[in-house]
Amino acid sequence: MHLDLDLTGAPDVPLDHYWSRVVGAGRANEGLRADWQGQLAQAHRLGGFGYVRFHGLFHGDMFVYREIDGVVAPSFHYVDLLFDAILAAGMRPFVEFGFSPPELARETATVFWWGANGAPPTDYVKWAALVRATVEHWVGRYGIDEVRAWYFEVWNEPNLGPFFRGTRSEYFELYRVSAEAVKSVDPALRVGGPATSNFVPDARFDGETEDTAQHETVLTAPDLDSLDWRPVWLEEFLRFCADNRLPVDFVSCHPYPTDWALDGHGNGRKLTRGVEATPTDLRLVREIVDAGPYPEAEIHLTEWSSSSSSRDFTHDYPQAAAFVVRSVLASIGTVDSLAYWTFTDVFEEEGAGRDPFHGGFGMLNQDGITKPTMHAYRMLNALGDRLLHREDGLVVTRRGTDVAALAVHYPDEVALSAPASFGTRDVAERTLATGKLEALQLRLTGLTPGDRYALEVVDAEHGWAMAEWTRRGRSSNPSIADVAAIRASAEHGAVVHFTVSGDGVLEADAQLRPWAIALLSRA
Repeated sequence: MHLDLDLTGAPDVPLDHYWSRVVGAGRANEGLRADWQGQLAQAHRLGGFGYVRFHGLFHGDMFVYREIDGVVAPSFHYVDLLFDAILAAGMRPFVEFGFSPPELARETATVFWWGANGAPPTDYVKWAALVRATVEHWVGRYGIDEVRAWYFEVWNEPNLGPFFRGTRSEYFELYRVSAEAVKSVDPALRVGGPATSNFVPDARFDGETEDTAQHETVLTAPDLDSLDWRPVWLEEFLRFCADNRLPVDFVSCHPYPTDWALDGHGNGRKLTRGVEATPTDLRLVREIVDAGPYPEAEIHLTEWSSSSSSRDFTHDYPQAAAFVVRSVLASIGTVDSLAYWTFTDVFEEEGAGRDPFHGGFGMLNQDGITKPTMHAYRMLNALGDRLLHREDGLVVTRRGTDVAALAVHYPDEVALSAPASFGTRDVAERTLATGKLEALQLRLTGLTPGDRYALEVVDAEHGWAMAEWTRRGRSSNPSIADVAAIRASAEHGAVVHFTVSGDGVLEADAQLRPWAIALLSRA
């Protein structure tokens, strides 16, 4: 990877940090914990995240839903504690209305260890009253100007049975009453959906409920990337809203580059798409929205990761970070946010993880130890707000007079989006060992003579906590001293310093291991 760039003549266009606008978390109740709140502040400081989205706002463990003489009269004490903490951390909530409170749920405990009530409410009038009362409470507590800066998303992945034990038409009706309830408080508040799951290349979601027989398309395809992958329900949702004159301030869906298909016997098959899946999907969403009835709607992809499993060991490895950087840089200019799922391993959809590194979604493990994906977002956050140069796996940016460049070595030998590793770390280890060294050579002219720059590299040898955890025996219950040592080993990558020459030239070079990410920035 070689670049010789004269900064005085380089194009200079705005660079939107869309990747850090929103980040995910598990459920609302987890956000009442001190460790969750501390890690949120840590993720905000390192990654620059602006909003946090999570499930379970109305779950029973938040104790929101109440009635007095048959009239909806919610209690918001736990919600207030959580939202106060989010705002105190310098962030805002990206509100997800869901799932049903137990008092209204048509079915209960349909999904997750914590028993989310993924079923439509039995009474849409009371649901609308709950949504309206909740928004009115926030306006009264935080002020209308603050709440106008928030987003309100209706439900989560309603196309999947465990998350919504209903039909597509029932979800569309739920969206209608929810959107109208939000707008009844203030028309300037922003509402959107349909928050559907990862893209599919077949007709499984064309009807009112999922037809699993349609999974045969992916199970028999010799090449997944030759199929026509499309977002679920998005076009139908936009048509419904337009036909019914409903507001759509933003559209949302979840572009995981995976498909957990079923064979004819109900057994799951975990399939991973090619490395171009994410940028391809994001461009498609942009095309659909631009050509649809709401071309001014923002696009917020409210969940995304290399896979949709919280027990995928790849999440703990450098290849997950390389996947993030490569995908994000390749998708600049397409959407308004791409929310990594999640910032922390304090996450209990399958219960708490047994080991410190158990394949959880988080950029930070349960102890707040930095994973490679956190370094990826820290380095992305260090980029400037002006884009000077972009090519595959490399960007150069500027903020004021400071220049920053970010490179990623995603080896050509791996054609998939960070292959998942379940049950054992074998696939993750084999993937990590795949590829060859690549030379990074940067020559930038037009800089201030004498300025110092640092080139930081995170890879399998630097900035990765697994090595120190392994050296200390991979204990499921590490001591305080072990945690401190593991944390210190992962704080940053290997750093080399360079000085701009007297004629304004900076020459920086490194040998990048496969899956390395490298940031050049002012020292």
